[in-house]
Order: sequence, then structure tokens, then C-alpha cells
Amino acid sequence: MNKSILPAALLGLAICSPLMAETQTFELSIKNHNFEPSTLTIPLDERVKLVIKNEDATPEEFESHKLNREKIIPGNSEGVVFVGPLYAGEYPFVGEFHEESAHGKLIVK
Repeated sequence: MNKSILPAALLGLAICSPLMAETQTFELSIKNHNFEPSTLTIPLDERVKLVIKNEDATPEEFESHKLNREKIIPGNSEGVVFVGPLYAGEYPFVGEFHEESAHGKLIVK
């Protein structure tokens, strides 16, 4: 390798390494207009991927004002929502189309 490009290559690696770190994935299901599990614990100060599987035939909207996220998930399909990094605490969410039954929270610790 050409010694003159080695410092630039090392700098590029140092910058990209945190971006290439694997994002933890957590799963939620929607069944009978309810989130399962209704409470999900995720790690503090990390960006995470929520995979939301809608097992109902009708669409649902994952919504959280505190997380500033909205995602419509068609029936019998799945959607992905990225959140974080977050401070410790509780972050409620609802299924906007069935708020009377579809609600839950993320606990960050």
C-alpha cells in the first residue's frame, strides 16, 4: 500500500467504524389490535431498529409523540422504525387506528 494514502485510509476507517456498528433489532407484533409485547425495554444511548409486524388484516399506525415517529403498517405486513439514541425513561406509543386497545411503551435504561 502506498504510504502516503495510509493516514487517509486510517482516518476513513476511524470515521466509518461507529457507523458500521450493528444496530440492535427489537420486534413488536400487532395482533387483535394490541401490541405484543406492550412494554419493550431498549438500551440507553443507542440507536435501535423496531420491526413492527402487523398480523391483523387491517392497517395500523404506530405513533409516538414523545419519540416523534409515525408509521403506517398495512395489514399482514411489517414496518421498520428507527429510534434513539434516547435518554432513560418511558416513551409511550399507540396504534392510532385502534387507540382504545393498541398502546404500549418503550422503557429505556
